[in-house]
Amino acid sequence: MGSNNFNNDNGKEFARHKRIAEKLNCDVYFAHSYNSWERGLNEYTNKLIRQYFPKNKHLDNVKQNDISETIKKLNNRPRTKLGYRTPKEVFINLLNKIN
Repeated sequence: MGSNNFNNDNGKEFARHKRIAEKLNCDVYFAHSYNSWERGLNEYTNKLIRQYFPKNKHLDNVKQNDISETIKKLNNRPRTKLGYRTPKEVFINLLNKIN
């Protein structure tokens, strides 16, 4: 399971998008300003994170342990787009292929 394209926003961190495309052998697309739905995975991940840290919650008061626990839960949560595998399973699978 993979992708042949890379979608991102218009930030200066993607100034070298041509090099990224070349190294990853993929097409690079930019989202239109104020069209967050063009970055679906990013918005979906934000939605999942908000289940643990609501928008009105001040993140200054969040402990590192709470953040680590949330990361662990999200990485072990099965995803439809991954064939009901977890992100952790997919990542480990990819690591095993390159080792």
